[in-house]
Amino acid sequence: MLGLRPTTAEAVVPVDGPLTALEAVRAVEAELGHVLDTTMRRAFDVDEVFAQDVAGRVTAFVRRGGKRLRSAFAWCGWRAAGGSGDPTALLRTAAALELVQACALIHDDVMDGSPVRRGAPAVHVELAHMHRAARMTGSPEAFSTAVAILAGDLALVWADDVLTETALGSPYGTRLFHEWQAMRTEMVAGQYRDIHAQAAGSSGVDEAVGIATLKSALYTVERPLALGASLAGGDEHTLSALRSAGRCAGLAFQLRDDLLGTYGDPNLTGKPADDDLRTRKLTYLLAVGLWLADAAGDEEAADALGPLTDGAGGRTDDAVDRMREALRRTGARDVVESKISELAATSVRHFAGATDDPVVRREFTTLVERASGVALGPTGEAA
Repeated sequence: MLGLRPTTAEAVVPVDGPLTALEAVRAVEAELGHVLDTTMRRAFDVDEVFAQDVAGRVTAFVRRGGKRLRSAFAWCGWRAAGGSGDPTALLRTAAALELVQACALIHDDVMDGSPVRRGAPAVHVELAHMHRAARMTGSPEAFSTAVAILAGDLALVWADDVLTETALGSPYGTRLFHEWQAMRTEMVAGQYRDIHAQAAGSSGVDEAVGIATLKSALYTVERPLALGASLAGGDEHTLSALRSAGRCAGLAFQLRDDLLGTYGDPNLTGKPADDDLRTRKLTYLLAVGLWLADAAGDEEAADALGPLTDGAGGRTDDAVDRMREALRRTGARDVVESKISELAATSVRHFAGATDDPVVRREFTTLVERASGVALGPTGEAA
């Protein structure tokens, strides 16, 4: 698809009446396609080489999909606050969320040196292949890192453009912008704390929770819910319930991601299953494992999970295996599973305080189940 000028896409036709979550996500895909076609035309107008090499890769990455959870949670917030009728502003806000997610993932893969994303080579890996295939001069790694940073920046620029245009056309544009403004700063703060903790060899449970909240919980669930509710003019009571629900669901999502990053099948997750351990990221799973090891006097597990003291880089395969075994033996994996179930159930209870619409509550529960990997019964408790 790279190198081809985009075809014209039809704008999303406003829909009368409330959409279901699934219909909303499908409509977001259509709106996102329209946004990408428009931005690609503008990119070709600026410069054809830039459009093919950078904008085209961002577009291809976004089109490759993802869970689209942020879009669905934005819909839940909109409906919980009474949103109905023409959903165009919601769809465009959700499209902006998917673009800012692309920025975060492209940059994250560069920082972590991750080779795979969404079941395909990460953007910086693709760019290194392009450098070698074209027999360019200089270092492929330096080139690919620099251009991947630009690609992530471009995704953020596109996201801001879409959100700004939407806010300018909405009677609740100021509220929408303030939520967006806070979300972007939280994302950067969370990413920095993640890098800082890794470099410092941090191990604390509270710090791990703080990083998970900033880096993932807020912008994955809490802010999308609030963005949707803001577009519907939601009151403070509704927004407060949604924020509490989103914080819990977002943490459950991140803790599940921590487990998948340690024990998941790369063929199913679309990303490696040992990056977090190899680089010793401060996840809640790791912090709990160290706490349990210290409490039990398990020096072998504590040594396996503790920070390296010789300034070495990534850990060997044997060291990663020792970390997995230590997490299993200390019971950390079971503790994290229990915490995920608790957070998922608490999230659903908080959401019930935002709306009495049984359809929206049921669909929010389904989304929480999908994000957390926890089956919730009819009462919202873990089954």
